Amino acid sequence: MVHLNWKLARSVALLALSVFVIACNPPMENKLTPPVAKKVKKEFNEHNNSRIDNYYWLNDREDQEVIDYLEAENAYTDAVLKKTEALQEKIYNEIVGRIKQTDMSVPYDYKGYEYYVRFEEGGEYPLYCRKQLPEKKTEEVMLNGNTMAEGYAFFQIGGWEISHNNQLLAYSIDTVSRRKYTIHFKDLKSGKVLEDNIPNTSGNMAWANDNKTLYYATRDETLRPYRIYKHTIGSPAKDDVLVYEESDATFSTFVYKTGSDKFLVIGSHSTLSNEYRILDADKKGKKATFKVFHERQPTLEYSISHQGDRFLVLTNDQATNFKLMETPDDKTGIENWKEVIAHREDVLLEGVDVFEDFYVLSERKDGLPQLRILDQRLQKDYLLPFDEEDYNAYTTGNHDYSSRNIRYAFTSLKTPTTIYDMDVASQEKTFLKEYEVLGGYNANDYVTERRYAEARDGVKVPISIVYKKGFEKDGKQPLLLYAYGSYGYSIGSNFRSSRLSLLDRGFALAIAHVRGGQELGRQWYEDGKLLKKKNTFYDFIDCGKYLIEEGYTSSESMFAMGGSAGGLLVGAVINYEPLLFKGAIAAVPFVDVVTTMMDESIPLTTGEYDEWGNPNDPEYYDYILSYSPYDQVEAKEYTNLLVTTGLHDSQVQYWEPAKWVAKLRGMKTDDNILLLKTNMDFGHGGASGRFETYKETALEDAFMLMLLGIEE
Repeated sequence: MVHLNWKLARSVALLALSVFVIACNPPMENKLTPPVAKKVKKEFNEHNNSRIDNYYWLNDREDQEVIDYLEAENAYTDAVLKKTEALQEKIYNEIVGRIKQTDMSVPYDYKGYEYYVRFEEGGEYPLYCRKQLPEKKTEEVMLNGNTMAEGYAFFQIGGWEISHNNQLLAYSIDTVSRRKYTIHFKDLKSGKVLEDNIPNTSGNMAWANDNKTLYYATRDETLRPYRIYKHTIGSPAKDDVLVYEESDATFSTFVYKTGSDKFLVIGSHSTLSNEYRILDADKKGKKATFKVFHERQPTLEYSISHQGDRFLVLTNDQATNFKLMETPDDKTGIENWKEVIAHREDVLLEGVDVFEDFYVLSERKDGLPQLRILDQRLQKDYLLPFDEEDYNAYTTGNHDYSSRNIRYAFTSLKTPTTIYDMDVASQEKTFLKEYEVLGGYNANDYVTERRYAEARDGVKVPISIVYKKGFEKDGKQPLLLYAYGSYGYSIGSNFRSSRLSLLDRGFALAIAHVRGGQELGRQWYEDGKLLKKKNTFYDFIDCGKYLIEEGYTSSESMFAMGGSAGGLLVGAVINYEPLLFKGAIAAVPFVDVVTTMMDESIPLTTGEYDEWGNPNDPEYYDYILSYSPYDQVEAKEYTNLLVTTGLHDSQVQYWEPAKWVAKLRGMKTDDNILLLKTNMDFGHGGASGRFETYKETALEDAFMLMLLGIEE
């Protein structure tokens, strides 16, 4: 924890400059004086509208005054939460105590080796390992994250790929938390790390079949992956050949190799459009030229997977919920696509896993996932059965193109993730692993429910709920309501042992599957974006009110939480209904929507126009402005609020939550708690270690428990 030490002293020294004011650490919380950010008027004139941003000066992470302000906010947060330090430590120890420290993933076979990831006692980072088949005698540690991370406040291994002959490992690492990865190479036969290294990549890469050529993506100044290069082992990165450049700033690019090992693929994607280029992975020299699979078209989305002598194409062409097509691998234009699985109004087709003689469709019906097996060898088509009311299921670890097994995971809000292999012919499943929860966890001690709240326009919004047996629906119990609701991302009902500290203290956890996600099909997404974005916020509010009406909780016991775009949701909701919740947690929140979307130099902006709208258009400007949390802060009472961010965040820049908190401090009329916690070492995803990240979870839990007067 950071205490009121030299960092606060430095902040106090800036009083003469009127940057902010903060008191020394008095003994009583209610006597603490929060930092007050200075005001420097910045006027924006857009579409005949004037906006004043008094805290725009916080947009400079190189300015020492900015750093001083963030550190003063951290010191204030620590002072307010000081009485919870013992509780934070207790919760952190509970969470870590449930984790099996010496553990490993379920191994998978691939090209003569068994691959797996394992953790060692006390280790923050994974070890990536393999053993040669069939003997599996000697473990080969390809990457040891614990030793590689030494000396870094943040460390993350991004993508990694093995060459076609199993001898060279390409891997990427980020030591800043800006998601700018450097690619390195290791000779797995000798164990030597090669001198080749490639900076400023997205971490995405793919090997050609010649075992010496690697294709990879680099980022531009806005962190958009926009170029694909070709690197030859042994040559300096400056000599790498530019293969493709994505000139449209609303698109990003990436590269991969098909599971069949036959094709390299360069993909370009925006929110509403895709385009692919393919190359025979055996081609070399001047013959190694990518050709367009099918040219991009506005609102045409598609993805491709290779099987045999055809590509399977997942597309929304005249299919809102997507359909599956096929086309010969030498005739890939849309005029050659033939329907395999038709569009269905009640089923969203989300993805496809392709094997040599079968494939698996990931579908979603009635808001729940389902896995459909289509066995071409035996001409079978069937669904995997699942037996819980609310759950998540997904394919995982399917790397062997020639396999006759499908590997999948099943989980729910009370059921730890369980991995199975299933023989697609016999439909016999083999239990492989249930991720262990230490401390005698029993799923039967908990209850999951799936309820539906009626939104103000009559739409039924699903809610996934979990609580411990004995939870009384008397309107007095604490409840945490979470949602995301953007980008068509469906929130799965996944088990997390870190939630047990709240559940065991009497909380219920509820996930509102609001519009803007894709849980109930593509239209569910369309109805929560662009000029319908407010449905996301209204759905969340109406879910909260439904839970109160049904006796799960009350406004004096209910908390709201969301992160990133979900933080935008929290910000909008507390502007609309500032006292519906006892408190709210906004993690790395996207709250300064207009200013960010008007600034094309900020990462992600141009690629997001199809999600939020382009505010250079007056219609979208007016609509975004009407809900942008930062712009809509008013002089009124607000709920208790904890806001977290990271100085090096590459997706939502730290200054958005910092400015939001500063503005709220200057305008709110209540005495409720308002806290900003900036991690000065990390970015959007928080801490990189498997234990370190739970310190923030413990802080969030303690914040809520403190507001409820729960001290243990």
